[in-house]
Amino acid sequence: MNAIGEILPLSHIILDLDISSKKRLFEEVGKLLADENLSANDVFECLFAREKLGSTGLGHGVAIPHGRHAHVQQMTAAFVRTAEPIDFDAPDNQPVSLVCVLLVPEAATGAHLELLSHLASKFSDKTTREQLLSCGEAAQVAQILA
Repeated sequence: MNAIGEILPLSHIILDLDISSKKRLFEEVGKLLADENLSANDVFECLFAREKLGSTGLGHGVAIPHGRHAHVQQMTAAFVRTAEPIDFDAPDNQPVSLVCVLLVPEAATGAHLELLSHLASKFSDKTTREQLLSCGEAAQVAQILA
């Protein structure tokens, strides 16, 4: 399994992003994760298609939007803390402000599920969530999640 620290560069950590919806979040993450093989629209469509299957909101203000795509060469991640919580259709009906996005190669099913499980476990810890809400720098986020 790829550790989150190996796939989450500091450049993919955004703190206090001023957005108002899940759609805008996916658009911004699309711009962030786009590369020579994957357009911003590809990222948006991948995340949006997965979200149509059911919310990736976990509860407690956390969501882990994720998707598999044929043009993703290596697993990659982004972390966004929103300036204001946004609706994510989470099971506890609470808005979300901590978002960890995963994009994985189409064939990486096992590694994908393992990483999702690891992140869900990490985010279930109240202290971890509180630390992520109070971080002032991307390096602090990376250290907490690693």
